[in-house]
Amino acid sequence: MKLSKLAVAIAAILGAGVSFGAYAIDLYVDTKTEQIYAKPGPGRVHMGSFVRQDAQAKVPDNTASSAAAVIPVDKTDAAELTAVRRDIELKAKMMGARLTSDLASLEERVKETEKVHIEFHEGAPHFASKDGNFTFAINGRMQVGSQYNFINDVLPATGANLPNELNSGVTLRRARLGVEGTFYKIWDYKFEYDFSRGNGSVESGITDAFLRMNVTKPFSVKVGSFKEPFSLEEAASNRFLTFIERHMSVNSFVDNPNTYKTGIGANYAVPRFQFGVAFQTEPVGAWSAASTTVNAAGNNSRNNGSGDQGWEGIGRITGRPWMEDETKFLHVGISAGHTHVNTQYLANGTINVGPNQTGGGGGMAFFAFPGTNVDRTNVLNTGNLSIGNKGAPGSRRIDSYDRFGAEGWLVHGPFSAQTEYLRTNINGQGYDGEHFTGYYGFLSYFLTGESKAYHVRNGAANRIKPKQNFQWNGSGWGAWEIAGGYDYINLNSGVVRGGKMDMVRFGLNWYPHTHVKIQNNITYVLNVDTSGSPIPRTAGFNNADLSSFLTQVQVDF
Repeated sequence: MKLSKLAVAIAAILGAGVSFGAYAIDLYVDTKTEQIYAKPGPGRVHMGSFVRQDAQAKVPDNTASSAAAVIPVDKTDAAELTAVRRDIELKAKMMGARLTSDLASLEERVKETEKVHIEFHEGAPHFASKDGNFTFAINGRMQVGSQYNFINDVLPATGANLPNELNSGVTLRRARLGVEGTFYKIWDYKFEYDFSRGNGSVESGITDAFLRMNVTKPFSVKVGSFKEPFSLEEAASNRFLTFIERHMSVNSFVDNPNTYKTGIGANYAVPRFQFGVAFQTEPVGAWSAASTTVNAAGNNSRNNGSGDQGWEGIGRITGRPWMEDETKFLHVGISAGHTHVNTQYLANGTINVGPNQTGGGGGMAFFAFPGTNVDRTNVLNTGNLSIGNKGAPGSRRIDSYDRFGAEGWLVHGPFSAQTEYLRTNINGQGYDGEHFTGYYGFLSYFLTGESKAYHVRNGAANRIKPKQNFQWNGSGWGAWEIAGGYDYINLNSGVVRGGKMDMVRFGLNWYPHTHVKIQNNITYVLNVDTSGSPIPRTAGFNNADLSSFLTQVQVDF
């Protein structure tokens, strides 16, 4: 009786005798040498369990010997044995190939997971592909401010008007959240939303929303909503300001009309020189009804005969003619811009300048507040510079305005001095050379030895990094800065009586960490002249005596 192929193969491999019972044996194949083993070991893969069976039936009880008969193996059995061996070797190779494939697949999956790196950079999550083609980051800031007016001497209100005073309180000055990143290394983008901006207008919360192409490392072009390239203090992020609020002329001529406008711009920046130009239209949403043109909703709702959008061409050139290092330099610059204003009249020749404009309206107004951060009442106000019925005697219409600025900034170790002069010329029907001016200057000094930092692309102030972060149980106290300065603005010119004001302010800033800043300001108004203003609330601040204590706690990432 012949053995089965599997039994003959197992017998030949193991060289064992025949037994009466049946049992299983595990076999292993070496993935490199393809040798078969009966015991596991390094590099060996389990092939399976094999069963050996008796080659013949048991002999009768009366047989003299109980041993199994010897089984002869003929040529056919040898051929079958060879075939079985080859079959086993083939299966071993297949298992080895499968194992290799599985290992390759596992390695590929590991590589896929390694293609995206996640890390916390400057307190925020940053995502980046392994090849650097794609990055994504989340940014945000929160600024909580308070204001206490310890001198508040103003004229009494008349008629049905509210009191002429500045009010004390606490506010969430800014609450912004945004995303930014790059793709294919030469493109970057940014979108940011301020939840505290725009007096409830959803569109007004949009600040930066642009796409930028970095043609070379210094030169870039962007399109979307972004800041106007104008003014040293405006170019700096509000996170990096020395005082809690920007100075009056910067606020009045740049920030209040909403510096984030929609358009296209180009920028060139190297460590010693910066140049930026832009062609922009109106903001996505209005900062206020008085500070946009034509339509209170900005360019988001240009419809129903409300008129074409206003537009502007604007630019800024800055540089550091003297520079020893990043802690000792002199920065100078100039800015200029022309803004076209489209005043739209109703069919009957009247102009709707109310807050709910429905077709006609627009114009432009400039106003100023005394550096306060909770109650930012317009102590000075030109009123709408488009006023009166179309063609009526005494009516005026602003068609455009031109802005000019000059700036200087000296940093010498812990000491710094900064100044700006700004001027706005008014053009249009009923105007003849009217212009508004403003300037400021201040000094600052780091008691802990730090220096003002420079942002090359913006040509403005950057983040302060304390030499030692604050520690509860340690020697670190963070960075401490003191500052003091003078501020002036004049909105009186020709037929416009917007008022003029000057003031001083003092600051004490503490930077416990790079992303935490606590500011304390004292503001004192030296003089307010609003005589002749046609606006009752503005007139009520004539010769007012005002002084406030301000604080702001800032966290950003």
